[in-house]
Amino acid sequence: MTTAKRDMRRYLPFLLAALTMIGPFSIDAIFPGFPDIGRHFSVGEVALQQLLSVYLLSYAVMSLFHGAISDAYGRKPVIVVAMAVYTLATLGAALATSFGMLLACRVLQGVSGGAGIVVGRAVVRDTMQGEEAQRMMSKVMMIFGVAPAIAPIVGAWLLGIDGWRGIFWALSGFTVLLTLATARFLDESHPPSRRSVFRPRPLLRSYLSILRDLPFWPLAIAASINFSGLFLYIASAPHLIRDLLHLDANGFPWLFVPVVAGMVIGAFVSGRVAGRVSAIRTVGWGYVLMLSSCAISLALAWLLPVPRVPWSTLPLAFYGCGVQLAFPTITILMLDRFPDQRGAVSSVQTFGSLLFTAFVAGVLSPVLSVNMRLLAVGSLGLCVAGLSGWVWYVAMERRGVTRARAAAASRVAGQIEADEPM
Repeated sequence: MTTAKRDMRRYLPFLLAALTMIGPFSIDAIFPGFPDIGRHFSVGEVALQQLLSVYLLSYAVMSLFHGAISDAYGRKPVIVVAMAVYTLATLGAALATSFGMLLACRVLQGVSGGAGIVVGRAVVRDTMQGEEAQRMMSKVMMIFGVAPAIAPIVGAWLLGIDGWRGIFWALSGFTVLLTLATARFLDESHPPSRRSVFRPRPLLRSYLSILRDLPFWPLAIAASINFSGLFLYIASAPHLIRDLLHLDANGFPWLFVPVVAGMVIGAFVSGRVAGRVSAIRTVGWGYVLMLSSCAISLALAWLLPVPRVPWSTLPLAFYGCGVQLAFPTITILMLDRFPDQRGAVSSVQTFGSLLFTAFVAGVLSPVLSVNMRLLAVGSLGLCVAGLSGWVWYVAMERRGVTRARAAAASRVAGQIEADEPM
C-alpha cells in the first residue's frame, strides 16, 4: 500500500502540470489559426478576438464554483468530469459548422477547462506543507511553463495538416488521454470527513469570509496582476507577430520561447530556494526581474526604430522568470489563510485573475498593441500595480507582527507585576 501511494505521488507534478496546460493550449494554440478561421467563416479581427474573450469570461465565472464543488464532493471527481466535458466541447469546436457554434463550444471549453488549475492548487496544499508545497507548486509551474511555447508551434504545424480544425482535433485527443490518466493516477486528497456542503448560502458565506479577510486582497492583487504584465504580450501575439514584427505563422516561437524559458528557470529556482530563502526575499527577487524586464523593453522600444527579433522579445524572459519566482510563494501564502477552504480561496483568486485577464485581452491589448512602446508602458504599469499589492501585504504583516509582539510584551509585564510580592 505504501509503495502504491509513493508511485502515485511521483506522477502528481506531471499530472497537475498537464491539467494546468489546458488553459495555455486553449488560448495560444489557436492563434496561428485565426486567419484561417476568419476566412472560413467570413469574420473579422473583432469577431476572432471573441474566441479568446468568451473563453476567458466563462472560465472566470465557472472558476468560482470549481473549488467549492471540490470542497463538497472531492477533488478527483470534479477534475475527471470537467476534463470529460472539455473533451466533448473541443470535439464540437472541431466539427463546428458556423462561427456561432464555434463560440458556443469555446464557452463550454471555458466552463470546464479551469477545473485543473483551480482544483490542482488545492490538491497540492491538501497533500503537502511548507517548503514541500512550494517545491511541488514550482515543479508544476515549471512544466506548465512549457505550454505557451509549444502551443503556437503545434498550432502552426497542425494548420498544414487539417487547417484550423486540426488544432481542435489534437486538443481533444490530448484531453481524452488526460481524462483517463487523471482517473487512473490521481489520488483523492480531500476525504469525506473534511468536506463541506455545496449550497448557495454556505458558499456565499464562504466567499464573503474570504473577501472580508483584508490580507487576502493584496495577495490576490499581486498574484493576479503580475502575470497580466506578461499576458499583455501573449494576448497581443497575433498582431505583434504579424503586424509589428512582420513574421508569418511560424514566427510565434520568437515571442513564446523567451517567455517560457524564463518561466521554466524561475519555477526551477523557486523550487530550489524553498525553505532556504524567506518568502519576502524570494518574491522580492521576482519583482527585481520583472521591473528589469520592463525597463529593458521600454528602452529598446524607444531605441529601435523598427521592432525586430530577438531584441524586441528577449527581455520577456526576465519577466517570465520573475513571475514564476513570485507566484508559487504568493499562492501558498494566500491558500494558508483558509486551511479548510482552499478550494474556495483558489476559486476566488482565479475568478478575479481571469476577469482582469479578460480585460487585458479585450480592452488593453487592442489599444496598446499599436506599437512596442505602448506595450512596454502597459506592461510596466501592470507590474507596478502588482508590486503595490505585495508591498501593501508586507506592510500589513509587519504591523501585525509588531502589534502581536507588543501585546505579548504587555502580557508578560502584567504577569511579572502580578507575581511580584506586595
